[in-house]
Amino acid sequence: MTDLVAIYCRDRKDAGDLRMQTRPAHLEWIKSAPWPIAAAGPLLADDGQTMIGSLFVVKCDDDAGVRAWAENDPYARAGLFESVEVTGFRHLIGSGMGRGAAETSLA
Repeated sequence: MTDLVAIYCRDRKDAGDLRMQTRPAHLEWIKSAPWPIAAAGPLLADDGQTMIGSLFVVKCDDDAGVRAWAENDPYARAGLFESVEVTGFRHLIGSGMGRGAAETSLA
């Protein structure tokens, strides 16, 4: 595993309002991350508004720990996701993930 891990989550098409109902608990869960989060946010549909999933890039080299953390996401526990992929990530281009971005809070 690399020192960056991507967690790519796609919502179920039939999830309806489940994302919005579970969102406050999801945002609180993110604050409990045991590792720095380099980037995170919703995946968007073509309309640029509709949330269809989530993406995280976490600074961590603990594959099992990241998977366990992702399984405890309130979205995952509520059954929102159709699929979740956890994979190593190598940051090659762009300045967003190496210059303090991991220290950004949700506050």
